[in-house]
Amino acid sequence: MSFDLSVFSNKNIILAVTGGIAAYKSAILVRRLKDYGFNVRVVMTKGAQAFITPLTFQALSGNPVHTELLDPEAEAGMGHIELARWADLILVAPASCDTIAKFAAGLADDLLSTLYLATKAPVWVAPAMNQQMWAAKPTQRNLNTLVEDGVHVIMPEAGSQACGDVGLGRMPEPEDLAEQVKNYFHQAQRAIAEKFGLLAGKRVVITAGPTREAIDPVRYISNHSTGKMGFAIAAACYSAGAKVTLLAGPVSLDTPNAVRRINVSSAIKMLDESMHQLEEGCDVFIATAAVADYRVAEVSEHKIKKAGDELNVSLVKNPDIVATIAQQSKRPFMVGFAAETRNVEEYAAGKLVAKKLDMIACNDVSRADIGFASDQNAMTVFFAEQYQMEKRDLEKASKQEIAQQLVEAIHDALHHEIEPI
Repeated sequence: MSFDLSVFSNKNIILAVTGGIAAYKSAILVRRLKDYGFNVRVVMTKGAQAFITPLTFQALSGNPVHTELLDPEAEAGMGHIELARWADLILVAPASCDTIAKFAAGLADDLLSTLYLATKAPVWVAPAMNQQMWAAKPTQRNLNTLVEDGVHVIMPEAGSQACGDVGLGRMPEPEDLAEQVKNYFHQAQRAIAEKFGLLAGKRVVITAGPTREAIDPVRYISNHSTGKMGFAIAAACYSAGAKVTLLAGPVSLDTPNAVRRINVSSAIKMLDESMHQLEEGCDVFIATAAVADYRVAEVSEHKIKKAGDELNVSLVKNPDIVATIAQQSKRPFMVGFAAETRNVEEYAAGKLVAKKLDMIACNDVSRADIGFASDQNAMTVFFAEQYQMEKRDLEKASKQEIAQQLVEAIHDALHHEIEPI
C-alpha cells in the first residue's frame, strides 16, 4: 500500500529515550521517523545519557535535545509545557522499568515524567528490560495501570539479551516502531477523510453575518453579529465534501477556502439571493445570519440633518428568509438558528415548529463567553418531530469545533429514516 508521506510533515513526535542498552536503536528510530516526514524532538533521561550522547540525537533530528525539566532558554523556563503542547505523539523507546513505574505512580521529578502528566497527546511506551524485570509482578501491575490510563504499550520481543538471558524484554526494531507510528497517523488521516465526506455531493447554501437596513445614505439599523459562526460552518461543510455558497452580510472575515461567497447587505437582498440559489439547486439551507427584523419604511435619499431632540423613523417588518425558503414546494433540508437572551430552548423549539424547519440550533447570546464577538460557542440542537431524534447539547468549544458537530448532526438527520407522524 502506498502512502502520501507529505501528510506527516505537520505531525510532531517526541521520542523519549530512557536508560538501557536499547538506546542505540533509538538513534536509528529517529532516522526512520524523519524519513517518513515527521518532525522529531528527542527527550533524554539521565540514564539514557549514560548509553548514548545527546549530540547524536541532535544531529539526527536536526533539533536541540531536551534533558532538563526547567529550561532557562525556554519561555519563562517552562520548556516542558511548551513541549507537551507541541507533541502530537510521545513515544518512549526504550521505556525502562523505572520510567514505567514513575508513569504509573504519577511522579513528576524529571522532564519526561512531567511531560507525561502535562500532555494531551497520545503516549506510547516500548518497554525494554531484562526478562525477569519484565515478568516481575510490580512491572506487570504498573503496565496494567498505564493501559487503564490510556497509554499504548508496545509489547517487547523475545530473544537474546545483553545480560545473557533469553526471553521477553527486547525493544522492537526501529523500522517496526516507525512503521507503527506511520500507520497510526495514516489511519487517523483516513478517519478524518471519511468524516469530512459526511456531506459529499451536497450543495449547501449558508447565510451569515448581520444585515444592514438603511435609514439614509450614512446611517443604518444593524446588530452585533460578526458572522464567525456562519463562516466556520461554511468551512466545515466544504471540508465535509459539500459545494458551498455563502451569502454574507457586511462582515470583515476572510472567505473560507474554496467557498463561493456572495456579499449582500439588506434583508431583502439576502432573500432575493437565497431564492436565486434555491432555483439553482440546493440540498441544505443553513440560516445563521442575524437578519434585521425590521427595515425603514422610507429610506431618505439624503443624509437626515440633526434637528430637535427626537427622530421618528417608521419601520416595517422584514420577510422571514428561512421561513420563506421552508415554504417552497422544492424545499431543501432547512437548518435555522436561534440567538436568544432568555428562555432559549423554549423559543427555539417554537421556531422549529412555526417555521417548519428540519433542525434548529440555539444559543444564549447574553453570555459574554459565547456571545456574538466570542470565538467560542455552545449550542443545543433540536430536530423536527418526524425525525424522532433526541436533542443534542454541544458543549462550549471553539466555533470551528461546534461547526464540525453541527455538520455531523445535519448528516445524521439527512440519513435518518423519517417516521410518519
